[in-house]
Amino acid sequence: MTPDMPTIPTLMTLERHILEGERLHPEATGEFSSILHNISLAAKLVWREVTKAGLVNILGTTERMNLSGDVVKKLDMFADRTIFRAMDHGGHLCVMASEENEDLLQIPDGYRKGKYVLIYDPLDGSSNIDANVTIGSIFSIFHRVSASGPGTEEDVLQPGHRQVAAGYLLYGSSMMLVYCTGHGVHGFTLDPSVGEFLLSHENIRIPERGSIYSVNEGNTCRWEPGMRRYVEYLKQEDKATGRPYSSRYVGSLVADLHRTLLYGGIFCYPADTKNPQGKLRVTYECNPLAFIVERAGGAASNGHQRILEITPETLHQRTPLFIGSKEEVKLVEKFLKQ
Repeated sequence: MTPDMPTIPTLMTLERHILEGERLHPEATGEFSSILHNISLAAKLVWREVTKAGLVNILGTTERMNLSGDVVKKLDMFADRTIFRAMDHGGHLCVMASEENEDLLQIPDGYRKGKYVLIYDPLDGSSNIDANVTIGSIFSIFHRVSASGPGTEEDVLQPGHRQVAAGYLLYGSSMMLVYCTGHGVHGFTLDPSVGEFLLSHENIRIPERGSIYSVNEGNTCRWEPGMRRYVEYLKQEDKATGRPYSSRYVGSLVADLHRTLLYGGIFCYPADTKNPQGKLRVTYECNPLAFIVERAGGAASNGHQRILEITPETLHQRTPLFIGSKEEVKLVEKFLKQ
């Protein structure tokens, strides 16, 4: 008697998913798909170093400070170089910008200048590297607005609603890639035994409400009164509104955002007396994450304005960020207006 054969699940790889998305656009040339493929390759190389970081001389700090005033970690520099080198020669990009670099990253001479712009944070949460806490990478893709040749600041300093794609990588207990091209938000988990990203979270939708708030309450004394009243409100017991909320804060933006995306609630990084303009970067962090969360049914605000409507004036412009379930973002805006 022949034993029953195990059921073979339908395997949707990242590459297959990208190609099927490309078929929705008959005018597609394949360039956009190549960009996403190269990003996934760079992510695997970064993940390889992250997983062995404690075994080689790559943990720890360099002597350099980035524009945030933070000492740059060695793994930060590796991730920054790896992503740039994976993307600089394909002929699809006209320019790049990285959170770790003060100026634009131009495509080297001799390579074709394409019609897309890549903006990225090579290693978010790097202050947690030595503690083996989840870290990640964030990326954003725009169409260029300049006519031709090398890209310019005009190509990079676009409002977030013009993004054509955005995504983030999580380097945690498993490696995940979450991305959106405007047709849903989808998550892929790397199967290291075959080296492929497999679809694990299809069409992610964030709950309209949540019961988790994520904020660094160590800064409470620097907050404006409306923000303090808001967090105190979340802590008060009221069964009718599901309060008190639970507090969860990792300190790695991608990790806190990913949990918020899956479970609902809100992540807050408000302005304070130390950082009156906020601390998170509009282009490298807030725009791509806002694009993803909005496409998943959520919202993202600086407390008074939709994040995706902000037109950045500088490469490293900062902003407060309130992102998550739509009703939770509306609630914090109400408190901040009081």
